[in-house]
Amino acid sequence: MFKQMHKNESGQTALETAIILIAFVVVASVFAFTILSAGSASTEKGEQAIYSGLEGVQSSMAIKGAVIAKGSTGAVDTVTFTVALASGGDPVNVDDSAAKVVTIGYRDATQFENNVDYTVVFITNVGTANDLLEDGELAEITVDISGNAAGGGAITLAKNTAFTLELKPPTGGILQINRTTPAAIEAVMDLN
Repeated sequence: MFKQMHKNESGQTALETAIILIAFVVVASVFAFTILSAGSASTEKGEQAIYSGLEGVQSSMAIKGAVIAKGSTGAVDTVTFTVALASGGDPVNVDDSAAKVVTIGYRDATQFENNVDYTVVFITNVGTANDLLEDGELAEITVDISGNAAGGGAITLAKNTAFTLELKPPTGGILQINRTTPAAIEAVMDLN
């Protein structure tokens, strides 16, 4: 009788198969959870990179109008241009006091100065009268090229000289102004 009880073991095989199937499902669900968690972390890192990239360009400025140079005795004294915020940009503090927030650098083929003196006059001031360049405002920046660089260096910008001015706000993109002085230095020149 004991032999007859153990003769038919088909139920035992089905039970083992069910246990193995349950183990596979558990292992698969653990792997799926791991993959989804890694995907979420990766998505968050990508999102942070996108937002930091947007922050880097949102407060960028743009040139509005001509770049004008004033000169005397064969050299350029000042370069004047008008800036506005790029579309949708965050306000930029263009304070020209001793604690300047925006740095202006100068370079040509033979000279480099990373901190040149400048002054700011708001042409249009929307809302409050402060040092922030905000949407809809225009600020005229006059850069002193005549040797009064904040770093103590003497800059001489003569005729037929290609040069670059870089406006560097604390956040956002750098605005580069690449121009060349004309063949003759005059009192007022439109730089191309």
